[in-house]
Amino acid sequence: MSQMKPEKPLHHHHSRLLTRWPHHSNPYSPFSKLLFWSFCALSLFLAFFLLTPNSPSPNLHSTGDPTQNPSLRRSLRTTNWGGPAWEKKVRSSCRVRRSPNGLTVLVTGAAGFVGSHLSATLRRRGDGVLGLDSFNDYYDPTLKRARQAFLEKAGVFVVEGDINDAALLKKLFDVVPFTHVAHLAAQAGVRYALQNPGSYVRSNVAGLVSILEAAKSANPQPAIVWASSSSVYGLNSRVPFSESDRTDRPASLYAATKKAGEEIAHVYNHIYGLSITGLRFFTVYGPWGRPDMAYFFFTKDILKGKPITVFEGHGSAHTVARDFTYIDDVVRGCVAALDTAGKSTGSGGKKRGPAPLRVYNLGNTTPVPVSELVNILEKLLKVKAIRKVVKMPRNGDVPYTHANISLAERDLGYKPVTDLQTGLKRFVKWYLDFYSVKKGAIFFDSSIICISNMQGICSLFFFFLFSHFMLAFIDWYGSFMIGC
Repeated sequence: MSQMKPEKPLHHHHSRLLTRWPHHSNPYSPFSKLLFWSFCALSLFLAFFLLTPNSPSPNLHSTGDPTQNPSLRRSLRTTNWGGPAWEKKVRSSCRVRRSPNGLTVLVTGAAGFVGSHLSATLRRRGDGVLGLDSFNDYYDPTLKRARQAFLEKAGVFVVEGDINDAALLKKLFDVVPFTHVAHLAAQAGVRYALQNPGSYVRSNVAGLVSILEAAKSANPQPAIVWASSSSVYGLNSRVPFSESDRTDRPASLYAATKKAGEEIAHVYNHIYGLSITGLRFFTVYGPWGRPDMAYFFFTKDILKGKPITVFEGHGSAHTVARDFTYIDDVVRGCVAALDTAGKSTGSGGKKRGPAPLRVYNLGNTTPVPVSELVNILEKLLKVKAIRKVVKMPRNGDVPYTHANISLAERDLGYKPVTDLQTGLKRFVKWYLDFYSVKKGAIFFDSSIICISNMQGICSLFFFFLFSHFMLAFIDWYGSFMIGC
């Protein structure tokens, strides 16, 4: 009877495994701990990234002294300028490519809504164009930088600087003999004046004077076309608004600064012979528009599922309506004003004869209730708006605007052709493309993904859960290998 050979001991095999897993009796080996804390660190990092809010934009509803609160200050700084390379860019941008009668135009506020459209249009037809913009933070500068990039591709150089920088303006007029100035830089908006009134005086009054001072001292003097506003009609109840109507009862500080600008323009025309044309814009809208305008932030909030506030008037005037004017129509009016401006008659600050002084309404002549604007946006976005209807606050807004454009039709050949339905359709298409908004996708705001705090918390929980799962897997795998 044969004897069974005893099985070989397995202690050598175990010893090799124990060398590999020296603390198999401890469920948390060094490798497991390392993995665990690595995932913890990653989770904390991602949680911090997701939960930390983006740098806040200026709070338009806060109060305070703009000289003490940096978030309320306007950007009045001037970046470095001057030098051969800089002057070369300026001259190249101002090179006229059409003849005869090509213009050389300085466009202030060139990175703004109307300014960017006008600059691109003039450049496309062969005029020399130089932009000037301070890129302030009244609204998201990202949009202004995008407009700047668009203009650079079109061949327009935008100088970063402030219109109140007299040295910069003098330098620009020394480098380039501008034939025209399209002065569109301004502090816009009605309600923001309640928080930062000083910005309106600096931009709309002092800034206009700075431009006119530089222009009257230039030789030759350029013709000036500048942006006034339909807001100058203020409490005027006679409609449609005509250039001959009273404009001495402004309803807002913004309107008052624009009215002051019209009086200042009269002075410089009278004393220095500057050819000056004021354009009263009526609620301009369209692609690349201003985020503080109702149609723009209505679109943004409707897409996000947020309630929108729709104002209604007081007393018998329940309907709040605006003479919405599409950007292309306004730009055509601006170009016509430049082409027909007439020459300034001064030289080096001395008047030699009378010069043109004009003011025109640029509107659509078809006021539309704001409620109808929302109806159109709902159809285009295919999203139902959550409306909150409230009485219009007495903060400077007026319930109704309606332009009489007969004077602009006669002198400028101005004729708006874009109805609100068509204009908003073009705006919505631009908006969805620019902000990469797609059905079912995360909403993109200024190229930054907007993720809510709840999503961040869920992400944090997920990564902690995943780290524990990986820890359990590694321990199980170690135990499995030991038992093999």
